[in-house]
Amino acid sequence: MTARTANDQRFREFKMPDVGEGLTEAEILKWYVAAGDTVTDGQVVCEVETAKAAVELPIPFDGVVHELRFPEGTTVDVGQVIISVDTQPGAGPAAPEPVPAAAAAPEEPEEPQGRQAVLVGYGAAPSSTKRRARKQQPVPAQPVAAAIQAELNGSAAVAPAAAPAEKAAPAGQAPQASVGARPLAKPPVRKLAKDLGVDLAAVIPSGADGIVTREDVHAAASAATAPVAEEPVAVAGAPAAGADLAARETRIPVKGVRKATAQAMVASAFTAPHVTEFITVDVTRTMKLVQKLKADPDMAGLRVNPLLLVAKAFLIAIKRNPDVNASWDEENQEIVRKDYVNLGIAAATPRGLIVPNIKDAGVRTLPELSTALSELVATAREGKTSPADMSGGTVTITNVGVFGVDTGTPILNPGESAILAFGAVKLQPWVHKGKVKPRHVTTLALSFDHRLVDGELGSRVLADTAAVLENPQRLITWG
Repeated sequence: MTARTANDQRFREFKMPDVGEGLTEAEILKWYVAAGDTVTDGQVVCEVETAKAAVELPIPFDGVVHELRFPEGTTVDVGQVIISVDTQPGAGPAAPEPVPAAAAAPEEPEEPQGRQAVLVGYGAAPSSTKRRARKQQPVPAQPVAAAIQAELNGSAAVAPAAAPAEKAAPAGQAPQASVGARPLAKPPVRKLAKDLGVDLAAVIPSGADGIVTREDVHAAASAATAPVAEEPVAVAGAPAAGADLAARETRIPVKGVRKATAQAMVASAFTAPHVTEFITVDVTRTMKLVQKLKADPDMAGLRVNPLLLVAKAFLIAIKRNPDVNASWDEENQEIVRKDYVNLGIAAATPRGLIVPNIKDAGVRTLPELSTALSELVATAREGKTSPADMSGGTVTITNVGVFGVDTGTPILNPGESAILAFGAVKLQPWVHKGKVKPRHVTTLALSFDHRLVDGELGSRVLADTAAVLENPQRLITWG
């Protein structure tokens, strides 16, 4: 058995897996192990973030961590090795891998006089490798940077020891080259210099191999004609002109969930024709029902809030208008109506907006819906939502009211037909039974894909949702 084969069997490599739905990359958020740590089969070694969610990765074998290939914060393609494990830590140091004969370094033979031995054949004699000096090559008296610095400092730069002392030249011009040297420039540049009255021998070349460019000629012409300006007086405490604003800016890389969300929203906004309708509704009775349900023994231990009843009202409206629960098949140019409702709940997390959904929400009882909502929100805040929980949604609710916002015009989650925005519930003057009274009022906004949902259908869904919230008795009569 060769050393390479033995090492391959001893050191196992764990590659970045495809954690779901054909994702091509993931960012390493956190390592839970370090080199030298003992790991067991099934132990979580790191947390990664894909375009959909944060996922913990377990190692599939036992051993001692040999190497972590990537640091935290690195985006790694699926299939790349991220960690290697020594599965035989008691076997001593790893055997050295044999070096191929072709790659072995040859011994350096003594160099014969006149010629130098190389790997294949013999090279030319040392005397023949010297390049012939270019004829009439101008010798710069001092580097360009040194000349400019000397001009700014008001003192002459020190010339190299091998070069003779030169007289300082005006700004934008080079010191006079050696006698008889002809400046290097292309014919169009020479004509431009002649037209502008610029002496090419006095121009600082910036091109390759000391070639004078058109920009050099223009700079020299501008320097010769520009008036001498007075030095600006600095104002104490005032920022310098052209201050580096970049030092006061923070750049945040867009990747992972936030990058996927941005791409999805752009695709949705410019693919599905959005229509948004609004309705303001008195939800005083719903708010009273929330308080009663919190005291109900059957709802003990469950999270009861206005969002729960809004979700139930929306599901009842969809049940009464099933055509709204559909998707658009672009390839076949068909509308696909769905007999199940996967209700998405938009959740703001530190890594960006995600929309996990409750599977078959339409057939769940109120306690079951409450449990599912609580688990969904808790998992999202912890960043543990799986890709499966965020796929297959049909409609969505976004609760902008928790931020004190009255309403908005939400953008559809890609592939879905409608999204309902639930605004803040506030006490407002409202006409109730012929009198103006303070009532709990909120505004709902429904955005829908106009390819799937026409104005009449969208209006009925929004009106039915509002009707249930205005009179929650309809949770029984319509449900």
